[in-house]
Amino acid sequence: MDTTSEEPSGISRRALLTGALGAAGALVLVGSSTFTAAPAARAAARPNIIPCATWGASPARGTISMSSTPRNIVVHHMASSNGTGTDLDAAYSIARQVQGWHFDNGWIDTGQHFSVSRGGYVLEGRHRTIEGLDTGGVFPIGSHVANNNSTSLGIETEGDFTSIQPTSAQWESLVALIAFLCTRYGLSVNAIKGHRDFNSTECPGNAFYPRLQELRNAVAARIDGGGEEPPPTTGQPWPTLNQGASGFRVTALQRLLRHNGRSLGVDGSFGPETLAQVRAFQQSSGLVVDGSVGPITWGALAPTLNEGASSLAVAALQGLLNNRGHSLAVDESFGPATLSAVRSFQQSNALVVDGSVGPITWSHLLRA
Repeated sequence: MDTTSEEPSGISRRALLTGALGAAGALVLVGSSTFTAAPAARAAARPNIIPCATWGASPARGTISMSSTPRNIVVHHMASSNGTGTDLDAAYSIARQVQGWHFDNGWIDTGQHFSVSRGGYVLEGRHRTIEGLDTGGVFPIGSHVANNNSTSLGIETEGDFTSIQPTSAQWESLVALIAFLCTRYGLSVNAIKGHRDFNSTECPGNAFYPRLQELRNAVAARIDGGGEEPPPTTGQPWPTLNQGASGFRVTALQRLLRHNGRSLGVDGSFGPETLAQVRAFQQSSGLVVDGSVGPITWGALAPTLNEGASSLAVAALQGLLNNRGHSLAVDESFGPATLSAVRSFQQSNALVVDGSVGPITWSHLLRA
C-alpha cells in the first residue's frame, strides 16, 4: 500500500465509503481491450470544473502533497443513490457529503480528484487538483486506489451502477473530462483504468463495466477531434453566437447567464452588455475568454433539468419550447405542462423520450 495513502491497512476505500451499500467500484477501461493508440497531438478542450471553494468544501485537515508521476486515470462510482437531483445544488450537496464520508474515514480531504454528478457537473474533489492542472504535469496525491495513489488520478461518478447505467449527462462529462486529462498529462487511453483492476472491489458495478471499452473509444474520438470548442457527441451541433446576434437563442443565452449569477437584461440582442457578461462567465468558469458562445460555453451554462426544477434555466427552456410551437407560460417552473412539451419535442426529434433536458435536448432546441 502507498505510504502516501491515508487508507487504513487492510480496509478497502470502497468498503469504508459505502458501509451497508456494500462493495462499490470504479469505472475501468482495461480488460481485453486491444486499443493502444497514443494521445493525438491536438489538445482536448478543458471542461468546466467547479472548484472546491465554489461548492463549499471544508479545508483539508492535513498537508496535501503533489506527485509528478501520473500513470493512471481511475474512475469510480460512489455507490450512492440513483434518485438524487440533477441540478447544480444537488452536485454541490453530493460533493460535500463525499468529503464528510472521507473525513469520517480519517482521511485529510476528499479522496478522489474529481466528482461527476448525476446532472453531469464536474467538481474538483481533493484540494489542489485545479492547481495541478494549471501548473501542468502534477496532481495532488489522493486516497482512492490502494497501492497506486501516487500514480493515479481518481474520478468519482455519482450513483450505483450495479444494475443501472450512468446518466447521459454523466457519460458526456466523463468523456470530456477524461479526454482533457489524457492530453493534459500526456497519457494514452490505455492509462484509463478502474478500481476493479487494482483492488478487490465490484467497482464500477456490473451494469456499467461492459461499456468501458465504449467509453475508451469515445475518449479516443474526442482527443482526435481536438479543438477549443468541439461539438458534444449529440449528433446535433450547438449553435455559435457572437456579438451582433439576435433572436430566441440570444434570449435563452441571457436567461442562462442570469441563471448562472450574471446580471443583465433579457432583450434578445447580443450587445455590449451581453458580451461583457459572457466574458465574465467564461473567466469565472475557467473557459477560453473570447466572448463567443460555442459548445463548451453552452455546455457550462445549461444545466440538466427535470420536472420539479424552478429557475431561470427553466425559463430559458420554456422560451425555446415556445419557439418550437408550444404555448407555455414562462414562469421558471418545470411542471406537468413543461414536462409534456419536453416529451413531445423529444418524440418529434427522435430523441430519448425521458423528459430530462440534458445536453442533447438543449442542443436540438437551440438549432436553426
